[in-house]
Amino acid sequence: MNPFDFLLHSDKYLVDLAQAYGPWIYAILFAIIFAETGFVVTPFLPGDSLLFAAGALATGTGAINPWLTMALLFTAAFSGNAVNYAIGRRVGPKVFQATDETGWKHRLLNRKHLSKAHAFFEKHGGMAVVMGRFVPIVRTFVPFVAGAARMSPASFVFYNFVGAAAWVVLCVGAGLLWGQVPFVKNNFSLVTIGIVVVSVLPIVFQILKHHRAKSPSH
Repeated sequence: MNPFDFLLHSDKYLVDLAQAYGPWIYAILFAIIFAETGFVVTPFLPGDSLLFAAGALATGTGAINPWLTMALLFTAAFSGNAVNYAIGRRVGPKVFQATDETGWKHRLLNRKHLSKAHAFFEKHGGMAVVMGRFVPIVRTFVPFVAGAARMSPASFVFYNFVGAAAWVVLCVGAGLLWGQVPFVKNNFSLVTIGIVVVSVLPIVFQILKHHRAKSPSH
């Protein structure tokens, strides 16, 4: 199965999977969301679009229970981030130990960056953990960096809970509300691309804001 094709047509794939595997569709959904949020090496897996498609499947075919689906996907999202945070806390400091003063490792993995990340997560970490949930790829790396930067475990658990709940309820809820609208059903690929674009906009705005802040005033 092509991951990109699954991303664009996850609604059709979920219907096929539900018909082929019955109740095991819950385990499949759980595994995908857990892996997408829990492992740094799997940011390519679908997140927002899969949650939306799950909501559409629940309201359109009744193949899955919407409340059970949201509960399981919340558990997957929460536990995935927790595992990612634990991995970052365990191996992160070892990753950020470049000593070459001129190489690319020094620029990317210098311990000074980790110290700055620690200061950032102590001051703004809650917002990063919550808002990072809604940005593809970023949500895979935020918990790892939070763990590597030694963000307070209690703070991470709280904001991880809030972020996971908001992400799952909003995305699955959107699928429940609009997944069966004719335009959405007939143009799911475009809707998926739109979801990704909207999710990435916060990064674009932050980059532009940072660029303007660094530009000399006229």
